[in-house]
Amino acid sequence: MPLVLSRRLVILALIPLAAFAFRAHGDEAAPPKEFALPEPLQPLFKGTTSLNPQGTVALDKQEGRVLLKTRVCLREGLLEMLLCKSRTKEHESILTVDSDAYVIHAGLLAIGAKSGTPVRFQPDFQPPQGDALEVWLNWVDESGKAQRIEAQQWVRGLTRRYYVEKIGPLPQGLKLPKESDLKYDAAEQELIWFGPMTDAKRDELLKLSTGEAYQKAIRAMHADSQVRGMEADFVFAGSGFHESQDGTKWYQAEAGNLICVANFGDAMIDVSIRSSDVNSEASFEPWTERVPPLGTPVVVELRPAAMDDDKQAAQKPDAPAQP
Repeated sequence: MPLVLSRRLVILALIPLAAFAFRAHGDEAAPPKEFALPEPLQPLFKGTTSLNPQGTVALDKQEGRVLLKTRVCLREGLLEMLLCKSRTKEHESILTVDSDAYVIHAGLLAIGAKSGTPVRFQPDFQPPQGDALEVWLNWVDESGKAQRIEAQQWVRGLTRRYYVEKIGPLPQGLKLPKESDLKYDAAEQELIWFGPMTDAKRDELLKLSTGEAYQKAIRAMHADSQVRGMEADFVFAGSGFHESQDGTKWYQAEAGNLICVANFGDAMIDVSIRSSDVNSEASFEPWTERVPPLGTPVVVELRPAAMDDDKQAAQKPDAPAQP
């Protein structure tokens, strides 16, 4: 059953958060140029209610979702976020949006999403809590066709890094070609490889020696370096409020951390797993081949994950009465 919300309810949801909106020093800077939404994406906003003056955040009451007008700002590099607030952390986020964080937070509350608690690292690690959210990305490809995909499909485990395997001395008779991408650190007695290793390269390297430790190392580096998509869910952690010495409060997500893929204590939306921007085994990067060119307009859809399940349950016929 569609969620019905009045404009008054939306305004009431915005008021308490707006009172604590963070005013960064950069807020006096000239705002970005008006967002030009490609024609194939415009139907997404039919019947929606704009929640901010920029027109970059909209409430879709009929579908129970929040829509964000964003742009691609990063295609390669170590990721901390999927989406950041404009003029904050574009160097570590795939997308950026010209909006205050509290507006998006209020929009999520208005569609029934419940915020939880951000990640905690002390005394013990506790993952972020809150309603699971579906995050969908809409854009227009080079042929002019509208595309829609789950946000996880633009994010993968970090591959542009070094893989190291300790093997002891090199097998007798093995000499690595000078032009080889496989290196050996004699001091540490380690094999070193950078980036994904293809099956063909693995097979080529395995032919260089039958040494057991060497063979095991090559196979391990090949397995570890394979591309793996992000499977973690996004959760509405809700960030938090900071109170200064003079009693002023501000919403911490205004620092820029809107949709994170590395855990942060001020994240509005975070991943449901333990993820770090410094631990290469739990870090993410853009899936560059899937991300459209820099500057591409992208409409982000946010909705409670349970909403679709409820709709599906409502549409199922009643079970027949038991005799």
